[in-house]
Amino acid sequence: MDFNLTEDQRQFAELARQFAADELAPFAAKWDEEHHFPKDVIHKAGELGFCSLYSPESEGGMGLSRLDSSIIFEELSQGCTATTAMLTIHNMATWMVTTWGSETLRQQWSEGLTTGRLLASYCLTEPGAGSDAASLATKAVRDGDDYIINGSKMFISGAGETELLVVMCRTGEAGAKGISAIAIPADTAGVSYGKAEDKMGWNAQPTRSITFENVRVPVANLLGEEGQGFTFAMKGLDGGRINIATCSIGTAQAALTRATEYLNERKQFGKPIAAFQGLQFKLADMATELVAARQLVRLAAFKLDSKDPEATAYCAMAKRFATDIGFQVCDNALQLHGGYGYIREYPLERHFRDVRVHQILEGTNEIMRLIIARRLLDENAHAIL
Repeated sequence: MDFNLTEDQRQFAELARQFAADELAPFAAKWDEEHHFPKDVIHKAGELGFCSLYSPESEGGMGLSRLDSSIIFEELSQGCTATTAMLTIHNMATWMVTTWGSETLRQQWSEGLTTGRLLASYCLTEPGAGSDAASLATKAVRDGDDYIINGSKMFISGAGETELLVVMCRTGEAGAKGISAIAIPADTAGVSYGKAEDKMGWNAQPTRSITFENVRVPVANLLGEEGQGFTFAMKGLDGGRINIATCSIGTAQAALTRATEYLNERKQFGKPIAAFQGLQFKLADMATELVAARQLVRLAAFKLDSKDPEATAYCAMAKRFATDIGFQVCDNALQLHGGYGYIREYPLERHFRDVRVHQILEGTNEIMRLIIARRLLDENAHAIL
């Protein structure tokens, strides 16, 4: 067992670190303040392969592992949490289209999505179906060679700015087995968008509701077969949980780095406050917990890459632990800055706001606890511990 990064992984990390330093970090505060969605920067990220990290090479993707991707996303999120989070969502939706899309659909969309020239949103959540995703009501009815879709989605990242929507719809019976995944061009007649939500954080990407009124798309836009949508959605969320946990780790690392610098810069009682033992203890705890969270995220990514039968439980563990620790580290880093941490001149309050939503997304952390507990209590489960 070797915990060191490979030479390729170190090079991936360096490339992402440089991109974050040059293209993300200098502008993140302005994007947050102005609620600006930096599509031009995401397009630049696509030129480096960051929009299709684990999509298959046969479709123009990078074909990297989830572990490789996590290492890259961690570096990017140190530059801008919200923009990196949108990149992870686009990666997930692109992977679904390029993996399960029909030949017709892939020919139409793969090149644009994998290069970042076109962007995609993942559409699962509804007003009446959040954690209970299997109860979703958006319906797709077959009409000859088309589907006609009616329903609504909410809290959709990128909605109104992306070009393709990967939508979970009901094509059959009640419950998970009746759900299918359909790719819908975002400008299709009958698709409309709500106002951009005024959010606590993630202000560098829009979040809107979407309404589908008699939206007609070809049957060729179905991913896989009818009834497979829920399985695809859950597979997407396993990786999505690693991605969002990684964004928490990267943001927390940025906050810890800034706090360490501040403790050495700030002087009180004639010496740097880094000399005070109580603050040293706090810094040590933050670093220890962050390293533990990072290792759990990378273990979960390894389990997912290895197709471990308990990968879902590990992804839930990583998401639960890393998003909680990421928020705590950002909170403590803000506290170490005193009043300065609370003003927008410093990035700490933005880090604090941006990571808070990670404890809610991709299934709340309470849902993560249920997933883990049920696997532990299942007599047919493989050993987790």
